[in-house]
Amino acid sequence: MKAAVVGEAGVEVREAPKPAPKPNEILIKVRAASLNRADLAVAAGHRHGPIGGSGTIVGLECAGEVEAVGAAVTDFKPGDRVMSSAAGGFAEYAVADAGRAHRIPANNMSYEQAACMPVAVQTMHNALVGAGRLKRAESVLIQGASSGVGLLGMQIAKHLGAAIVMGTSTNDGRRARLAEFGCDLALDTRDPKWPDKVKEATGGKGVDLIVDQVSGGVMNQNMEAAAILGRIVNVGRLGGMKGEFNFDLHALKRIDYIGVTFRTRSPEEVRDIVKAARADLWPAIEAGKLSLPIDKTFPLAQAAEALAHMKANAHFGKIVLVV
Repeated sequence: MKAAVVGEAGVEVREAPKPAPKPNEILIKVRAASLNRADLAVAAGHRHGPIGGSGTIVGLECAGEVEAVGAAVTDFKPGDRVMSSAAGGFAEYAVADAGRAHRIPANNMSYEQAACMPVAVQTMHNALVGAGRLKRAESVLIQGASSGVGLLGMQIAKHLGAAIVMGTSTNDGRRARLAEFGCDLALDTRDPKWPDKVKEATGGKGVDLIVDQVSGGVMNQNMEAAAILGRIVNVGRLGGMKGEFNFDLHALKRIDYIGVTFRTRSPEEVRDIVKAARADLWPAIEAGKLSLPIDKTFPLAQAAEALAHMKANAHFGKIVLVV
């Protein structure tokens, strides 16, 4: 099969062995796959949890048809249209734990649209509901809101009853579009006064829940913007792995600072997260109420170009490979 593989000179599309499903896995005939930030690290030769290194097939999510099922799989059959988080998704075939997979809604959702959803759905539902303990009528701030995951996070927060949803972007054009995806207040973190705008929008209280995809230099401002007993869920580190941390402000506000990643979760934990997300969000996804914009599509043969487009950070929404 054709696959986008990490080679000595970067990512190259070449022949690779077709995978076979283990007892709890499904084999997917991939029709589309979407890019995530972690793919850039893997493409550069770094590890992302258990995957990475020379010879690795890039990709974390895809959509297509079930080609075959493992002996223990009962929820899917060959021919089912599915989307799933799946290591090695940038290929003609990929395997996925059956507990991670979803059937594609029968509402004319394309494979390209479906490929954008699995990682964003499980990441943001877990950040908001699982780790973040979001309650109806609370306020939410998404740091790095113009990413695909961020755009879906704002929609999920609004769908689950958040009273006010805020999002950040340092790009003027992307920030202007956040309102299309559930954002009530768009913020530019280059403005040192942005925490004051959060407090003003929340009647002086501060924001109840921050989902932070940026980290780095925004940590202390996050705590300034947070309410007493607020929660900050660390999902990503687009702004850097390290930054200043005001321990006294953290204590003063009695903030819960929670780190999350799928890299150290067991298959059972991931299945539970996917199941919870499906229970809360699938009716809205089937009804077309939760969706993601596609910035640009590339054929599989241009996987390196697609990764370069993501690295340039000029996109809004998701980048998709068509297989």
